Amino acid sequence: MRQLLRENALCAFIATAASATMAWLGLYGFAWNDYESEARPAFDALAQGHVVEFLRLAPAYGGSFVERAPFALLPGLWGGGELAVYRMVALPCLLAAAVLGVWLVARMRGEGRSLLNRAVVLGLCVASPLTLQALEIGHPEELLGACMCIAAVLLANRNRMVPAALILGLAIANKEWALLAIGPVLLALPAKRRLLCLMIAGVTSVAVLAPLALVSSGGFISGTQAIANAPSSIFQPWQVWWFLGHHGALVHGLFGSPKVGYRIAPSWVGGISHPLILLVGAAMTVSLWLSRRRRAGSGTVLGERDALLALALLLLMRCVLDTWDTEYYLLPCVFALLTWEATGSNDRPPVLALSSTLFVWLTFQWAPAHISADAEAALFLAWSLPLMGLLGLALYRPRGALVERYELLRQAREPLAAVIANQH
Repeated sequence: MRQLLRENALCAFIATAASATMAWLGLYGFAWNDYESEARPAFDALAQGHVVEFLRLAPAYGGSFVERAPFALLPGLWGGGELAVYRMVALPCLLAAAVLGVWLVARMRGEGRSLLNRAVVLGLCVASPLTLQALEIGHPEELLGACMCIAAVLLANRNRMVPAALILGLAIANKEWALLAIGPVLLALPAKRRLLCLMIAGVTSVAVLAPLALVSSGGFISGTQAIANAPSSIFQPWQVWWFLGHHGALVHGLFGSPKVGYRIAPSWVGGISHPLILLVGAAMTVSLWLSRRRRAGSGTVLGERDALLALALLLLMRCVLDTWDTEYYLLPCVFALLTWEATGSNDRPPVLALSSTLFVWLTFQWAPAHISADAEAALFLAWSLPLMGLLGLALYRPRGALVERYELLRQAREPLAAVIANQH
């Protein structure tokens, strides 16, 4: 134990310092971000001891508020105000990213990976520009959800079904997009343990969300319904449906700000976007299960890296199909992609995670100030669709199937070659 602590002490210190720096840069205040309008009323009520009011005011992702509620109470110990509460409820999210980074670096060190590669992986975990953007917008729970989904997949691969199911259930309660992690988690488990895992995850999610549904006067339920059936008024350029929209009256965004060049969504797209994400995610999971079953038999499970790759692909698909897509939506995908690359056998930098981070920054930070909304959409699709195709090819591995067939043919020819050699 002492050796473990000694080996990871420096890495943990760097991760903590980097997380503190990100907090200082991104949690300077909550004016004009989503925290002020969506989270502040609920957390203020909780800090004042009004638990029922806290549950009533929680938005659609109130499950994350319930999970982080103890941190909202900590500033009361030293008389901290609203800003202290704002920062403290982001603390578990930053800590989750730091723990993931330290674990990945420790694993890479044990495998003899280079210092540079370990430093890059740790930097992307604890000091990514996507993390900074999520903090500034007021959605640190994306970090927490990403890390919980990854942890659930890793635990499932080690046949730690109960903790994997519990963490998966907490991730789903934290943010509804974590439903996409169900497939990779279940496929990483032996078949006989999948149903029980699903039941435990469901009970865990219900346990977190039930108080919100029971106490809420309708805000939580109506907000959840709004997420399931997105209104067409939210239509961002960074998704596959953009060019099906049409130019008409000037579109106005938050606080009435004009969005020049924005398109108006087709009337039907808002109702199908989010349900389609779940349907496509389920279809991709089933197709992956069928392909592996045909190849290796019904008892096969996904390996660790395949399960992580499936998670990254599903989370990227979610962003491509979601009419609400924005920068921090891609953070869970990049984290899953980073973990997949970091756990590989090749000693190379996480090229895909690095390039994806760069492309996300260009698309969401640089592009809006320099190019039109249509060009933003084209830029997003120009890298996201090829990345989806690349991840799909790596996951379904047609080349791997050819290699397996070649090995079978080679093994079948060896006895014949031996007979011919003996005759000569």
